[in-house]
Parts: sequence; structure tokens; C-alpha cells
Amino acid sequence: MPITIYDVAREAGVSMATVSRVVNGNPNVKPTTRKKVLAAIERLGYRPNAVARGLASKKTTTVGVIIPDISNAFFAELARGIDDIASMYKYNIILSDSDQRLEKELHLINTLLEKQVDGIVFMGREIKPEHIEVFNTSSVPIVLAGTLESAGEQPSVNINHFQGGYDATKRLLDGGNTRIAMITGPFSDPLGGLTRFKGYRQALDDAKIPFREEYIFNGNFAYDSGIEAANVFMSLSEPPTAIFAASDEMAVGVIHGLQDMGKNVPRDIEVIGYDNIRLAEMVRPKLTTVVQPMYDIGAVAMRLLTKFMNKEKVEEQIVVLPHRIEERQSTKPLS
Repeated sequence: MPITIYDVAREAGVSMATVSRVVNGNPNVKPTTRKKVLAAIERLGYRPNAVARGLASKKTTTVGVIIPDISNAFFAELARGIDDIASMYKYNIILSDSDQRLEKELHLINTLLEKQVDGIVFMGREIKPEHIEVFNTSSVPIVLAGTLESAGEQPSVNINHFQGGYDATKRLLDGGNTRIAMITGPFSDPLGGLTRFKGYRQALDDAKIPFREEYIFNGNFAYDSGIEAANVFMSLSEPPTAIFAASDEMAVGVIHGLQDMGKNVPRDIEVIGYDNIRLAEMVRPKLTTVVQPMYDIGAVAMRLLTKFMNKEKVEEQIVVLPHRIEERQSTKPLS
């Protein structure tokens, strides 16, 4: 039979209430009594029942984390930031992979709520009305990380993706390029797809460079779509001299696709990516990219969630972190 709080109380010669206070870190216990209880816990191998404690305190010190793809390096780094801050504030996390499917995302949110988590960090591509309905009826706080809902009412942590797309394009313009292609993410993704593309368009407009439809390839953030885009762009009668990919994984696909054609990066064509995942430093030439502080986004999202869970004052619930461009070898040095 499992060891219970009753067994510990009998072994230590104290009341169950005293054992409960020791287990829950209540300071109103004499040091000698606390020592007796802890010794009894160690002798018996007692493990507190987290569910029972949660029912009593209305807190389980557990946080649910939903990510779209556990194999994606971007989300893995975000999750690491969440986990480190959760550990710092003594929260356990339940990590769930939604496979970027709406029905699974909704199911996971409801399942975590049924498990009485104290809060949820949600990462996804597109926030739909079905998400908003669940968010609005949730009994616990939910913070978005690396994603955003259009009304800006749900607490979230991101970077300025319009400016990121603008800055990447301007970096290529500053290098003397006028024929700049872009591999976008899906336009259904408001941040990784549409917003970065809008930044690209604005940079071209500001530089008085005409927009060319044939220089746009709608990708899916994956390596294979980068290879496919490289083949499409280089088959044009007037191919681009630079390519901006809305994810590092697609940018690496572009580099490999160009190399397979015998092209040299950056001498023949320059490439810039987005995210700064570890792969950006593994590819040769190393990838110039927009640095999205993935770990920080996760860490700040978790800290924001702890504030909501502990009823702390929140100055700003829509947090925008800074970004920058990391210069490497897939672009020519600026003169």
C-alpha cells in the first residue's frame, strides 16, 4: 500500500495538519518538529499526492505548454526558456505537441484545463475564433509565445515581425541588390507568413523597387520548400540576385538547392534567413539571419504567466522583444 500522510503523522508523533504544513513549506512549524517530520518522510519514502494538494490549495504548481512541432528547433528552444523559468518559480510543466492541427490544439487546451493546471503557455501558427472562444472561457491564464491573435487582447510575447521582414530586405538592398526574391511562410500564419512579407514589400516600396510577383514563393517553413523555391527562382529569365527566406530551415534549403546547381553563395546569389536556429551556424556558408530571441521569448512568456497566476501587477501584457541581424557568410560584406 502507498505511504500516506496518516502514516507519516503516526511515525513522527504529530498531527496530520502538522505534516501538511511541513510538506507545503508553511513556516509556522517549530524547527525540531519540522526535523522530526522530514526524518519520518525520508524513512517511509513518502511522496505527497500532488492532486490532493492541488484540490486543497486550488493550485497544482503545474503549467501546460502546447507547441506545434516538438521536432522543430525553433519551438524546442522556446520550450527550454519556458522550462528554465518554470523551474525557477517551482512549477512543473506538461509539454504537449499539437502537430499544428486545430482540433488537437483545442483538445489539448481542454485536457490541460481538466488536469487543473494553473496556467497555459500556447504556441501555434494561426489563432482562430475557436481558439479565442476557449481562451475567453478558460479558468486559468493563458499566454501566447511566438504567436499573436489579431485583436491583441490575449497576453503574448513576440518580436516585431514586420520590422524583421523589413530589416532583412533592407540588408539585401544595402548590399546593392535590386532583384530580391522572398520565400514566405503560409499567409494564414499572421506573423511568420503575412507580416514578414508586408515588411519585405514596404522595404521595396521605400527603396522605389518595383514589386515582382514572380519573386515570391509561398513556402511552409520547411527545408524542402527552400530547395523547391531555389529551382523556381533560378529558372526565371531574370533570376534574383538575393533571396530572403522567412525561416532558417527554408534558407538552408535554398543554399543547398543553389549549390546543387553549381551556384556559389554569396558570390552568385546572397541568402538571408530568419530565426537564428542552431542550423544557421552548421550550414556552409554560415547563414546571415534575423535573430529571433527564441529562448527569451519562452522565458519571458513563462514569467508573464507566473505574474498572472500569482496575481502580481502586470504593466504590459503584450510584450515585444528586440531583434537584430546576425551577419555571417551567406551575404557579401557591406562596403
